[in-house]
Amino acid sequence: MLNQLSHPGAPATIFCNRGLLNSCPAGVASCPASSCPFRSPRSPRLTLRESVLLLGPRPTTDGMEFSELIRTGRAQAKLLRGPEAPPLRGTLCVTGHHLLLSPGPQATSDLWLLLLRRVDSIEKRVSGDSGTITLRCKDLRVLQLDIEGVEATLDIARSIEALSSLESVITSFPFFYRPKGLRLGDAWHFHPPERYYKRVARETNAWRLSEVNEDFSLCPSYPRAVIVPRAVDDDALARCARFRQGGRFPVLSYHHAPSGTVLLRSSQPLTGPQKRRCAEDEELLRAALAGARPGARGFILDTRSAQAAKQARVTGGGTEAKAAYPGWKRLHRPLERGWPLQESFVRLVEACGDLEQSMDRWLSQLEACHWLAHVKEALSTACLAAQGVGREGACVLVHGAEGTDSTLLVTSLAQLILDPSSRTMAGFQELVEREWIQAGHPFQLRCAHSAFSHARPKHEAPTFLLFLDCVWQLGRQFPLSLEFGEGLLLALFEHAYASPFGTFLCSSEKERCLCEVRTRTHSLWSGLNQPKEQRKLRNPLYVPSPLAIWPSVELQTLRLWQGLFLRWIRPPEPSEVAWEKVWQIVTDKKTEGCEPTVSASEPRL
Repeated sequence: MLNQLSHPGAPATIFCNRGLLNSCPAGVASCPASSCPFRSPRSPRLTLRESVLLLGPRPTTDGMEFSELIRTGRAQAKLLRGPEAPPLRGTLCVTGHHLLLSPGPQATSDLWLLLLRRVDSIEKRVSGDSGTITLRCKDLRVLQLDIEGVEATLDIARSIEALSSLESVITSFPFFYRPKGLRLGDAWHFHPPERYYKRVARETNAWRLSEVNEDFSLCPSYPRAVIVPRAVDDDALARCARFRQGGRFPVLSYHHAPSGTVLLRSSQPLTGPQKRRCAEDEELLRAALAGARPGARGFILDTRSAQAAKQARVTGGGTEAKAAYPGWKRLHRPLERGWPLQESFVRLVEACGDLEQSMDRWLSQLEACHWLAHVKEALSTACLAAQGVGREGACVLVHGAEGTDSTLLVTSLAQLILDPSSRTMAGFQELVEREWIQAGHPFQLRCAHSAFSHARPKHEAPTFLLFLDCVWQLGRQFPLSLEFGEGLLLALFEHAYASPFGTFLCSSEKERCLCEVRTRTHSLWSGLNQPKEQRKLRNPLYVPSPLAIWPSVELQTLRLWQGLFLRWIRPPEPSEVAWEKVWQIVTDKKTEGCEPTVSASEPRL
């Protein structure tokens, strides 16, 4: 599947099953031009580093090689799924992508199925002539398998370890998943950058859609098309990209029609110790102010501390100099990212899993993990950005260092606060697609493991989970304002870490193009928008409102998201049972003689 053909002094040449990716765009002569993902004359090139990331150091592509990783195909086992679920007994089978347990022909329960990519860590122990495997999953479930036979236990454990940690993207289950009722290509076209631009164009003529990044050469983490000031041409954008880390020059994130101002995002400027400047970058931000209302001012919201931003100059980064950007004022609101955020997540899950502790110890552990403090800071910073745009009538540029984590957290939450359309089912899906997936949040790296893995790489962080928790807090404080409910947030959490759909695969649009994700996998949105799924995802009490929602961010008003962190540990609370009753009453009236209501803005499948 992957071969490196090179000699001293020559660059590595990368092959895949479609042919030469680093030379002929069509790959091989037999590749039909109509279906070739590289038919654009300006096609992305696959570097050696990207080939290892996407295809893995040793890709497994056929059933023969998958079978080499399966040491024991089946065994008799008992499955313990938690305190509220009865145990299952039957035949345990290991396949290339799943763990199955068949209760047998006489049993009343259905086939149990677990996607192996959901396994975060595995522990095994043997005693006598049997063994036990404990699976800790990325969705925070803890499963126990009691297996007959010591050798079978060890072989199955090794098989799960190998198959759950395959590095190749194109051999993952989404490339094999073919559900009934869905067609490849469905829903991938629902949320292109052009769709949001059409909305902006109806509100203002100051911005344009640029395809300067069509081949991803300017910025590998941006989509092909971005929205930029009309007064700035593509040549100037190219120079701006060279002045920003990773090429992430300032682009429009949200246009606030009532005030005429905008929310922008980017990465840090590469000023360095010499305090470099870029005339084109300065012109871009001047153009952003000029395109807003007359006399508009701007705020640069840096998600690093002032000290961290100053230290970044040593390694070539830095901040925008006040003299170089007249009309813009810099504010620092530090948000944790990376390993400290992951450690907070791990400690919270550990505290939630300790069922024997006293109330005082539980409260102490909850405070010590600082997770709710991260929620508070994220919401506070988003409120500051939203206040600048919505109340102060100012333009706001948000960035940290790379612009792919805390930056996206702030811009997406600010839009939820200000924009009523983002609070609909279809609007929220578009927000996640545009501000997280297309904007280059590295899901493949950040969500490689959840809270249980013993491997703790520095690139892992639950930034997207923090976003979902903040959205849940908004829904709890404003129960009538979101068209979607907790079910959608839980689904997004699960699918971000392991999914049969391709939506969260890879870390950028460039990588998804190279892997042909949009043509070879199903979109998560096509699955979630099926009528049978809507009852579980929608908020039956939703009442549309044109007003902004301003949450309370005091720690006393924030709550632990029990529906996620205690989901598999405790039985449903009375309030949850009552909420389900409300669901039944409201939706039964809506759906009497018809299918569930669908938003006018939401495309039907």
